[in-house]
Amino acid sequence: MSQRNTRRAVVTGIGVIAPNGVGKRAFWKATKEGVSVLDTLSHDGCGDYPLRIAGEVRGFDPADAIEGQYLVQTDRFTHFAMAAADLAKDDARLDTTGLSPYAVGVATASGSGGGEFGQRELQQLWGRGPKFVGPYQSIAWFYAASTGQISIRGDHKGPCAVLANDEAGGLDAIAHACRNVRRGADVMLVGSAEAPLAPYSIVCQLGYPELSRAEVPERAYLPFTADACGFVPAEGGAMLVVEDAEAARRHGATARAEVRGHAATFTGASAWERSREGLAHAIRSALDQARCAPEEVDVVFADALGVPAADRAEALAINEALGGHAADVPVTAPKTGIGRAYCGGPVLDVATAVLAMEHGVVPPTPNVADVIHDIDLVTGLARPAEVRTALVLSRGLMGCNAALVLRRGADQP
Repeated sequence: MSQRNTRRAVVTGIGVIAPNGVGKRAFWKATKEGVSVLDTLSHDGCGDYPLRIAGEVRGFDPADAIEGQYLVQTDRFTHFAMAAADLAKDDARLDTTGLSPYAVGVATASGSGGGEFGQRELQQLWGRGPKFVGPYQSIAWFYAASTGQISIRGDHKGPCAVLANDEAGGLDAIAHACRNVRRGADVMLVGSAEAPLAPYSIVCQLGYPELSRAEVPERAYLPFTADACGFVPAEGGAMLVVEDAEAARRHGATARAEVRGHAATFTGASAWERSREGLAHAIRSALDQARCAPEEVDVVFADALGVPAADRAEALAINEALGGHAADVPVTAPKTGIGRAYCGGPVLDVATAVLAMEHGVVPPTPNVADVIHDIDLVTGLARPAEVRTALVLSRGLMGCNAALVLRRGADQP
């Protein structure tokens, strides 16, 4: 077997910009404690929309993290991604100045693009005329903007990509990055951040029947319960440093988790009954790729859409794929405290899974009680547990399903 085929992809750095915290420590503290930050949508121009509750990133000033020359070219979703990438590199103690620029690549997923920037420029066009539209309108809204700006800013000339996808694209992007590591890239910056709360972006989402119209934060996002009424959208996301294990060892980084398996299926937009079979198939295939028995799974991070048919399908898929072990494995959905950040949501779940392995605790599912489906959903308080293997699930509104298997890194005790 060639050396390239034996390369292992490990997570060495985590950077988070989320509604419940900027930076890994603040995010983990709030997530572990089950803090819910869902609140009334406060973005300008959104007050009259039927969407009332969202997960907003507050206390983040992009000017504190990003140079002015990049700020004027980019939308809020790219501000999040660039800041998260910097945090991830710092967390991994990654100094790329000594590396060939072709050794470092960037991969992101995007479901909404730069709606805030695009809306502002279109308002200028129709309100003042074409001379008042800036040249960056042509690139700032684009799905690939985050990948492009991170790579330009860091002089990263390795394999770069963007997945224009629904929510499951966050997991697919991680899998894509890991394939690049196994094929020869030393380092990949990978993840997703979204900013779907501008008025234009909200209008685009109002056609989703799965969107929660609840007006009380505590009642707006309650998956796996009899009161489930849809999901709450959120902004933010996470970036990870994924490296070849040997390259990480050479520069003293900690192999915090290894990405062992991934699989994806497609079952059709809003076809939640069919998602049961597709998600179960993705779980089994990801476990097979990871050479992991169902009995080895220590926690499941659920997709948790909050739609009754989707919740039922997911619970059944977990039970079918894990068999008799399903009754013994804790399931959690920390996103109920911050909302679903589209492609950024499953990357936040991956970050949480790595932190759960490090700290020996499964975080709870905020606001949720009285689960009506046959899963062991962690609610109330965090649950101490030895987490060696984590299964992260995601489904998208357009019909994609994905499963990712993580194993605790060899450098972890």
